[in-house]
Amino acid sequence: MVRIATASLIGTAIEFYDFYIYGIAAALVLNEAFFPNLSPATATLASFSTYAVAFIARPLGSVIFGHFGDRVGRKSMLVVSLLLMGLSTVAIGLLPSYSTWGLWAPIALVTLRFLQGIGLGGEWGGAALLAVEHAPAKRRGMFAAFPQLGPSLGFFAATAVFLVLSTVLSDRAFSAWGWRVPFLASIVLVAVGLLVRLKISETPAFATVMARNDASRIPFVQVLRAHPKELFLGAGAMTVAYGLFYTATTYCLSYATGPLGVERNTMLVVSLVAVLFLAAGTWLAAVCSDTFGRRKLVLIGTAAATTWGLALFPLMDTAHPLLITLALGGALFCMGLIYGPMGAYLPELFQVRVRYSGASLAYNLGGVLGGALTPLVAARLQSGIGSAAVGWYVSALGVVSLCCVLLLPETRERTLYSPTGSG
Repeated sequence: MVRIATASLIGTAIEFYDFYIYGIAAALVLNEAFFPNLSPATATLASFSTYAVAFIARPLGSVIFGHFGDRVGRKSMLVVSLLLMGLSTVAIGLLPSYSTWGLWAPIALVTLRFLQGIGLGGEWGGAALLAVEHAPAKRRGMFAAFPQLGPSLGFFAATAVFLVLSTVLSDRAFSAWGWRVPFLASIVLVAVGLLVRLKISETPAFATVMARNDASRIPFVQVLRAHPKELFLGAGAMTVAYGLFYTATTYCLSYATGPLGVERNTMLVVSLVAVLFLAAGTWLAAVCSDTFGRRKLVLIGTAAATTWGLALFPLMDTAHPLLITLALGGALFCMGLIYGPMGAYLPELFQVRVRYSGASLAYNLGGVLGGALTPLVAARLQSGIGSAAVGWYVSALGVVSLCCVLLLPETRERTLYSPTGSG
């Protein structure tokens, strides 16, 4: 179990590191490198639009990787997804800017970002199942916490790398080539991740499916037929978690260093501190879900997120680093309360023969609703109405997620070996 926990944590940390360095670069520099002919506001929107492309690709990645994950195995798909994400990330680091390639530069950027989305769309479901389907029945929440900590570790590493580069390089050097270093460094991380993942075994639950010769012929279709309620309500339940995270990280980084005039390095330090609150909330809620149930913890998290959305931008608008840290740390702690139990909750909602497809698709559809649109909507709301409107938008996402969770059942007592998943 130590090897399984390590493999799920390292893999998700690396893939989310790859995903997040793009978000940080989009907030800080990609608008100038790839959209220099647009006004600053329009270039920022264009940069966030390329950021959103990966979220649109993620459900497609869920369908592709879920199909083979439910028919061939969890382990092999985790290796392929890590390779796809890593190679796409390195390619972004090598991509010529607009001044060199002209229009082909943003086209290539969008294509590589799309491939990143495909890779990450297959990553989370496999990593969560790797932990959950190996875990003892009474400790699934705790073991599912390890892949759920991957985003915290990945974001911390991504922010730390950008902070170091931003500190040691001049603004000119950072904009010219420094931002590429985190992308190129991914090749080393991917090599480490592959070494760890190649040593793990297939999950017992999937081995049971293969022994029964019970693999679904077309898992995606089976999910739509047998689990439409779990699929769409699960996606809705994830929406506010995504909305909070990408508001508090990608959008608030751009907003603070732009309209608020906070220094770039100050905001990167604030982000480093705030993500520790995400890790704390994730671990606390995941472990407690083994005792109190997944649904109860997620309900507490969504209620807290709905409330905190209204406090987020009044604190941000003070432009005071300590209050900004409180704003972002509180938002990410609320996100962690939701996100921690989801590592076990979403897989437990689906029967074993379509679990990879169902859990992964629900997770990533929530990303489209809460992650892809949030930076774009936030930028529009802030420029057109004011920052308070962004907070109301986050709270509205919280209400949607709260309603979805209320319509879902508790799953803590379910067995993962049953063909129906209901024990």
